[in-house]
Amino acid sequence: MEVTIVIPNYNGLRFLEDCLTSLEAQSYPAHILVVDNGSTDGSAEWIRENHKAVRVIGLNENTGFSKAVNIGIQKAETPYVILLNNDTKVKEGFTEALVRAIKKSERIFSVSAKMLDMKNEEIIDSAGDLYCALGWAYARGKGKPQDKYDVPARIFSACAGAAIYRKSVFAEIGYFDELHFAYLEDLDIGWRARIYGYENRYEPSAAVLHMGSASSGSRYNLFKTGLSSANSVYVIGKNMPFLQWVLNLPFLVIGYSVKTLFFIKKGMGAAYVKGCMRGLRRCFSEEGKKRKVRFQLKRLGSYCRIQGELWCNILRRL
Repeated sequence: MEVTIVIPNYNGLRFLEDCLTSLEAQSYPAHILVVDNGSTDGSAEWIRENHKAVRVIGLNENTGFSKAVNIGIQKAETPYVILLNNDTKVKEGFTEALVRAIKKSERIFSVSAKMLDMKNEEIIDSAGDLYCALGWAYARGKGKPQDKYDVPARIFSACAGAAIYRKSVFAEIGYFDELHFAYLEDLDIGWRARIYGYENRYEPSAAVLHMGSASSGSRYNLFKTGLSSANSVYVIGKNMPFLQWVLNLPFLVIGYSVKTLFFIKKGMGAAYVKGCMRGLRRCFSEEGKKRKVRFQLKRLGSYCRIQGELWCNILRRL
């Protein structure tokens, strides 16, 4: 087999039957590996009893998305790894389409699937992720008709909720950053791959239904807001060289001011600002400094291409 499907799971028992059954119905062969993050709902035991071909790695506590998928990636013995959220249901041809897409070039690091809204599959949940100079990461096409996103495309980064990765590249650029715990870890690793000269792509023929916010409970909540805001600052400090940070500072001030007002209106302004401060402190911490991507002149072309996208994606977002 060429691919291992890694599913991080935390108390996702109510979703697993649809997810695993849809995977087992795929005609393209793949190993399936569930990394259970210390679930208390009996998920791991249920999988072992009802889906015996699925390998389960049980962790003693909730280590977060990043560590769980890192364990899965490292245990995989295939050249490609698909990361898949537990609250998904894949369409026929999903696995084969992703493998076929990533094989098109050795410079492709990841390929994001066409994620559809579980409640209305005519609507896009994500057609890959984009990032702009305002410091905003956003799902391409979210809430729009799915038939508008039927063409393969380059994207800033793949959404790790349903994407394939070339395993050999992790040895070069590093694995998912476990300081993220959850949220924006896929933006970080996709950005890092771009700096190293790799591509991230979107493949519309690999379709998957996605419930969304299965672990955190809702799209906006204090837990998610605190983590996301901290990670949004950290990912900038980690991946932008000083001069690029200065170049984007006016845009970042505007972007973070708008987001602060947005979360104040939702009653979560304090959580957002405190999260940003935690992210800033993390940038200057010993652990944060160790993980910073060091600027190398030979990668100047990559930085220039990325910067062009950051500006262009402001217009796309607005």
